[in-house]
Amino acid sequence: MKICDPHVHMYARTTDDYERMALAGIRRILEPAFWLGEPRRHPGSFFDYFNHLLGFEHERAARYGIDQHVALALNPRESNDDRLREEVIAALPDYLRHKNCVALGEIGFDEITPQEEESIRRQLELAFREGKKVLVHSAHKKKLASIQRTIAIVKEMKLDETRILIDHNTEETIGYVKDHSDCWAGHTVYPVTKLSPERASDIFGKWGIEKMTVNSACDWGPSDPLSVPRTILEMRRRGFSESDIETLVWHNPCAFYEW
Repeated sequence: MKICDPHVHMYARTTDDYERMALAGIRRILEPAFWLGEPRRHPGSFFDYFNHLLGFEHERAARYGIDQHVALALNPRESNDDRLREEVIAALPDYLRHKNCVALGEIGFDEITPQEEESIRRQLELAFREGKKVLVHSAHKKKLASIQRTIAIVKEMKLDETRILIDHNTEETIGYVKDHSDCWAGHTVYPVTKLSPERASDIFGKWGIEKMTVNSACDWGPSDPLSVPRTILEMRRRGFSESDIETLVWHNPCAFYEW
């Protein structure tokens, strides 16, 4: 079975992780731009990072037979810096037109500030103008509130909700996304702070797999680049069909990102 992990941060991982992922059957990944652990102070730091994802990481993954593409954006935390927000968003169109960029992301809320909302609105406008799908981060501390406000913004802007994926859903949020939007829903299997394979499987058992994805979001934290294969193992233990599992871990993300 071919596997896609549609949210990884391999910038923060070693080359050994690419080999482990390839051996486990991961053939395609999406790497969205994210916060690097401390605030960037210069717009050029973003541009060097974007170029690294588009070039070096694409080539590093290819050495292990993994098809890597990226999503680029100004992330929620750094959206509160007025100077960074203006300069990075102004430069984004050229990066979004790169052949390895398939989406705009991660955008979303962190503390749900007016500055973050301005960043979301402007980047949503940009994504739809450039014909890109959108990956939305849900906040760590105010997850449900951040998703509710994000969906409200999308509806106010009258955007095609099927071109937007709201990520990092949990038991608290998935019902709201399903009942109040036509957006896709992502689920992150990440030790400590997000879902376990067991909790993710519970969600898929209750809500099904239509317009659903699962990812590892592996980064510099206590994360696991094999979270998606581990979720597959748990779903098999529970009797999910191979067809449903393959749809969730391959066909769904490939359909959303039009691979």
